[in-house]
Amino acid sequence: MTDDTAAFDRAALVPELLVSDLAASLAFWCGLCGFAIAYARPEDAFAYLSREGAELMLEQRGEGRQWVTGPLETPFGRGINFQIAVSATAPILAALAAAGWPLHMAPEDKWYRRSADEVGVRQFLVQDPDGYLIRFSEGLGTRPLGTLPPSA
Repeated sequence: MTDDTAAFDRAALVPELLVSDLAASLAFWCGLCGFAIAYARPEDAFAYLSREGAELMLEQRGEGRQWVTGPLETPFGRGINFQIAVSATAPILAALAAAGWPLHMAPEDKWYRRSADEVGVRQFLVQDPDGYLIRFSEGLGTRPLGTLPPSA
């Protein structure tokens, strides 16, 4: 984990997740999933995280200035999953397994149609400590539409 704001440019879309316990969330996001702290404001229970171009903000729930549109009940983020592209899913899966962290969906290789071709991903789903649904996705390349997998 680092606290380096030099030459840091934010992504165009950065979700901010309200969390119940910032320390527990940092243990999951940084300790198990390989994110780093780009910068933090401990006095606000806030951290800005990044990993391979993916960025998100974590802020502990409290009485301060927070944009809440309704009651927060776990699991948070119902109806949304955050797809995070990574160069390899195996190290994250190994860290989660070593910690005994349950997966929401086992790893799978999936091909999605995109115009005249298909894009392949190796993906799995896991929930963070507050129940936000995270889909880690490793690229498998592209193939012509309708191509059968090598094992078929």
